[in-house]
Amino acid sequence: MPDIPHRLTPRPADISRRSFLKAAAAAGVTAAVIPLHRALGAMADARVAQPPHWLDEAGRIRFRRDGITKVIGDKVFAIDIRARDMPGWPDEQAHGFLIRATRADRVFEDIDLSMLPDDLAPDRIVRDADLKADGVTMPERDFYGDLLLARGETPVFLGHPVALLIYHDYARFRAAKRLVQFDHRAVRYGRETGIQQRDPYGRARYVRVGGATPYDPDRFSALKNTLLMPSVQNRGEAWPDRNQSGGPPEQAMYWAGEIARDIDTPQDGHLVIRRRFSSQYVDPAAMETDNGNAWYDPASGRLHVVTGTQSPYTNADHIMTMVRGSRFALNGLMFHPGYTVGYGQKEHHSFPYYVAMAALYGDGRPVRMALDRWEHFQSAIKRHPFAIDTTLAVDRETGRFLALRSALTGDGGGRANFSASVGQVAASALQSIYYLPKSDLAVRMEASRAPTAGSMRGYGTLQSMATTEMLVDEVADELGIDAIELRRRNVLRAGMKNTQGAIPAGSIRAHELLDRAAAHPLWTGRADRKRQYEADRPGYHYGVGFACVHKDYGTGAEAAIAQVEVSPEGRILLRHVCTEIGNGSTSSQMLVVADWLGRPADDADFAVIDWPNLPLTSNDEPYSMTQEDQDQRARDPHWVPRITSPRSASNSAYYLSHATREAARVLFERGLWPAALSIWREGIGGGQAAPLAVDRRHAVWQGGMLRALSLEPLSLDRLAARAHAMGLVTGTVVHTFNRWAWTEAEFDLDGEVVRWPIDALALRWGEGAPAGRRARMSDAGYAFQPRRRVFYPPVQRNNAAVVYYAPVATLVELAVNGGSGEVTLLSHHSWMECGNMIVPELVSGQLQGGIAMGIGHALYEDLPLYEDGPGNGTWNFNRYRLPRAADVAVWRQTGEVIPPLSPSDPPKGIAEVTMIPVVAAIANGVAHAIGHRFRDLPVTADKIREVLS
Repeated sequence: MPDIPHRLTPRPADISRRSFLKAAAAAGVTAAVIPLHRALGAMADARVAQPPHWLDEAGRIRFRRDGITKVIGDKVFAIDIRARDMPGWPDEQAHGFLIRATRADRVFEDIDLSMLPDDLAPDRIVRDADLKADGVTMPERDFYGDLLLARGETPVFLGHPVALLIYHDYARFRAAKRLVQFDHRAVRYGRETGIQQRDPYGRARYVRVGGATPYDPDRFSALKNTLLMPSVQNRGEAWPDRNQSGGPPEQAMYWAGEIARDIDTPQDGHLVIRRRFSSQYVDPAAMETDNGNAWYDPASGRLHVVTGTQSPYTNADHIMTMVRGSRFALNGLMFHPGYTVGYGQKEHHSFPYYVAMAALYGDGRPVRMALDRWEHFQSAIKRHPFAIDTTLAVDRETGRFLALRSALTGDGGGRANFSASVGQVAASALQSIYYLPKSDLAVRMEASRAPTAGSMRGYGTLQSMATTEMLVDEVADELGIDAIELRRRNVLRAGMKNTQGAIPAGSIRAHELLDRAAAHPLWTGRADRKRQYEADRPGYHYGVGFACVHKDYGTGAEAAIAQVEVSPEGRILLRHVCTEIGNGSTSSQMLVVADWLGRPADDADFAVIDWPNLPLTSNDEPYSMTQEDQDQRARDPHWVPRITSPRSASNSAYYLSHATREAARVLFERGLWPAALSIWREGIGGGQAAPLAVDRRHAVWQGGMLRALSLEPLSLDRLAARAHAMGLVTGTVVHTFNRWAWTEAEFDLDGEVVRWPIDALALRWGEGAPAGRRARMSDAGYAFQPRRRVFYPPVQRNNAAVVYYAPVATLVELAVNGGSGEVTLLSHHSWMECGNMIVPELVSGQLQGGIAMGIGHALYEDLPLYEDGPGNGTWNFNRYRLPRAADVAVWRQTGEVIPPLSPSDPPKGIAEVTMIPVVAAIANGVAHAIGHRFRDLPVTADKIREVLS
């Protein structure tokens, strides 16, 4: 194993239920994370009831499983909850709001509420001094920062919270907030100190030098050797010495020097083109603003919290840490996450801690905090702005890419959040869909006084890949090669390596999207259409633009648990860790079981947090453990590297479906298939099956019936009844783990050794099972099956960064108004490759929504970073333009999904990639329209008008 001196910066991680309960037990706290709908008691047996007729006669989805619930306004979002809605809470509802600093160059002295009349004085003011006196502390300060700024200190960033005001009634709260919110006198500043200078949040570098061909072993790569992550001090970093015979870091610097020499002193016949790009600071514009409602009962020492979040266990665990050691007794914590949609913005955000803090000072009353849109702009996690300096070397004769060097600098704002990780993902994605023989990609993520940037849809890849697609178009112009043809000459294909030296999973099919786009009438006829359009519409400029990217999905430590059962009557129950965050994942998971059981699940329980039927342990450190540590821990059959992953929009289709599908497969192979054979073999001489060579590979579900060869079709209810009567497997629970490859394990089942792509298993047998076997079902009605051996992917694969990709290509036609500079999208067409779609309608929705978001990024959405930006509290949708239906060619947008390679082609995570190519396609289309290339996003009407004037 090569020496690996640096570990990958962790991607978003969520504390598991087991870690959470362990922490609660250590603190002597009775704690639970209970989804909001269960807390409200709205669902019988803690299950979400299926709406009527949500599936059609063929078992296809007619509308989302949670669609009716949302449309009729059921209280599934935390922002709708008041104290009277929560069973056992007092009816009195208090309200709170934060006062925030809008300067970051002077000492904070105090707040000033002199603008409030006496009758609007707050019932409670909470300052940093109160928190310190009471022992209330923000957890993981390096990640989140402080709860409140102390007097005498300079704000680290604009919008830094300095005090919390609590009112016991809504009328006074609302009146006071109106007077305070936009009054700059509310915060009193002292001496000028200047802006605080801080160390970068992270720095990383991927160096790769390939072999003689794309398929030969690399000479050096991150996966084979090391990823460079220098220590950062005094706002700088020290790279290792350059030494080919030294350790991996020194070798990396040697090869980086060789790449620099090739680029800086190019050979004859090589084109070297260097360009600088920038991508703007973007608000997530989540329709549900940050919010929460919490009640601390001093009599019992119990804290109840309702909030919208994508990382509930982490929030709950950190709240316990925040209160532990304070003067507030904490005997119990009930944490209730609601439905939410935040495009990643509610992933490890800090707002739930302010909600919990408010409850502690609510004088026994529940305190609600719900940001209005001004406050949300001021404080919600943003998309990182990037400056990207890229140099590409190309062979003029062949158009082949030779080497790529890029330096990326991102602005993470005032708190670290996931900036270091976002930077690494941006750098590793910069290659887009291309094979690069040599590459040197370095990223630096700065700390600044802007409001915090962090986990947001795209996770750095939009910013980096869009610039590469803009650069490739410019290279094509320079070489006189059709832009799609240039892409085809350089596209990454199956078996080639990415810039980290890893071979992506399966067949990389971006070349098929390029072929289809090259033949599209919009592309082939663009010159004629431009002449005709501009002749018919004087003053307008017509352009066609194209881009194609592929985005990774997954984190390198994806884990899930799924349970599938079948009743004697043939009803299917699914239990899953999957949580609905607006991407339709709960609907899709119910359909996945049909692959093995012939129809979707009849009943389902999602966001399951309690798994006594699969007793597992974990240290939940999948990124930082050594190979030796993993090997030692894996000897315990109950141990897994991670219990479950945080929820994100792109990980359900592939990773969560894998767990669902494997649970259903085990149930079929160990239960329903043997039951089918027993029916077919009934009768003299072996029954109807005896004359045939029956094998499981012949099994197929058609019309809800199991069929094989010419045997009698069997219904699920008949198979289930037989499986229960025979004591066969009628329920399974599996755990899965993926580190850019699936874990496999061997199990000894009735003397037969099987190897499956899971790492933990529990089984339930039907009523006809022998007494000894039924006695083994002691774990909540299941029997844990200790694995014989487990094959976890090496921890070295962390340096692969990504291997699962989903490609999307987009072609746009647009018109530029020569007078106003405004861009109008006339039409756009996209091609997607996402394997076998689970729910085509959901994929279509992801495409439409993603393209709208990409159009906003390309043309409209922008925020100033600092004093004139959202940190000053004066930004809202009156100043921040989102794309509207008229801006997205809503009636002239089309999409096409290319067919899967086979019936077993797995679904791919598609939620994020859909928004990326349209950004570069618009920039390239504007260049075609007016003959000027913009490299700084967004391409606004003002910028265009300045060029045209």
